[in-house]
Amino acid sequence: MRDALANRNISEVYKQLRRHGVSQRQIAASTGQSQSEVSEILKGRQVMAYDVLARIADGLGIPRGYMGLAYDGATAVRVANSTSDSQAEEDESVKRRKFLSHAAAVTMGAAVFGAEESSWVPASAQTPAPGRIGMTDVQQIQAATKALRDLDYRYGGGTCRDAVVAQLSWAQQLLEATATDQVRRKLFVSLADMHSLAGWTSFDTGLLDPARGHFGKALEFAKQAEDDSLVASVLYRMGRVYLHYQEPNEALKLFQLGQIAAQESGSALTVAVLCANEAWAYGMLNKPDQVQKMVGRTKDEFARADVNDAPDWVRFFTENDLHGMIGSANDALAVFDPDRYAPIAVAETIKCNEAYGTDMQRTHVFGLSLQATNHIRAGDLQQGIKVGRTALAIGEKVKSARVADRLRPLELEAGRHRMNSDARDLSEEIRRFREV
Repeated sequence: MRDALANRNISEVYKQLRRHGVSQRQIAASTGQSQSEVSEILKGRQVMAYDVLARIADGLGIPRGYMGLAYDGATAVRVANSTSDSQAEEDESVKRRKFLSHAAAVTMGAAVFGAEESSWVPASAQTPAPGRIGMTDVQQIQAATKALRDLDYRYGGGTCRDAVVAQLSWAQQLLEATATDQVRRKLFVSLADMHSLAGWTSFDTGLLDPARGHFGKALEFAKQAEDDSLVASVLYRMGRVYLHYQEPNEALKLFQLGQIAAQESGSALTVAVLCANEAWAYGMLNKPDQVQKMVGRTKDEFARADVNDAPDWVRFFTENDLHGMIGSANDALAVFDPDRYAPIAVAETIKCNEAYGTDMQRTHVFGLSLQATNHIRAGDLQQGIKVGRTALAIGEKVKSARVADRLRPLELEAGRHRMNSDARDLSEEIRRFREV
């Protein structure tokens, strides 16, 4: 069985279960598949999609690490005989410090936060390279990155992460090829962007260590290309990872490093994005004066930005996203003072949620869940329940581990109103969704 899992040979896994008396119906019920799917797999159909493999592992109670999907807590106990949870937390804090040191060294040209250590950076693939490359080869990388990023925006990182990593493996072999200086610089930019996407999709599927490794490499390539805006982009995205994991202090340091690069880039829109995220971090730290200061600066930079001259990566930041970020900062403050900040969060998120389409389903879920949570905090329970159900319905279509995490505050707020059957049902539905 361990050999079958290591090879991701799900057909053999199911055959082993059948030999030990587990029925097709039981397998289907455990893995969330239909009996016809189970039957096809038993006949030899391969399972390649990450999200399906992860669901099978979780449904059967198999540590994901046995299938090489992720290194999670269960795997740490069963496979590596790891130490206590406190040690794991200490290891994570060390990794955060190492990444910050690496980011500072790349951005500033010196390890200003301590000695450079980058054991978390993945080794480069040693594969044969073409003899010579031109701009067409680089454009292929850019086209693949754009197509895969569109999938990530629309359906979540779980739909495309493996494809991003596969494309990256191919693209990195071009580093060994002969090229003009102009082509090589464009190659560095393209590899930085693809590593950044690999980091983001890894984060979106709950793979923190691979995300950190890809962002570290993205930072190096962006610096080699002397692209300050792209450096700012990578630091902004890694900062968002730490915000998600409730580490606003670390996130703020990365945003501030990114702000240096953003200023050097001369792009007002890039500066606006970093300011907006700093505001969110300050909100999580319950510093309303700093939030207002950064929100004001975000608005000023946004007002003077020329989208047509902005780098490609930052053009997503429209007026709609501006309202969403201001809503996020006030949502963070509403945790500490709901009476004052929840109504502001509602007003801002309504403005952004009205404009989201099917091409931004994951972001739409985030915005709707935030809006619903603050409706409830502000005393409008029924509207919060209504919006929350919409968020949950869209969330079920998105392959993103972050969706479940971002719905958690709504589950808790709805759960505070146990006497209301609709609120109780919504809280329970979100709980079941998060456990799948």
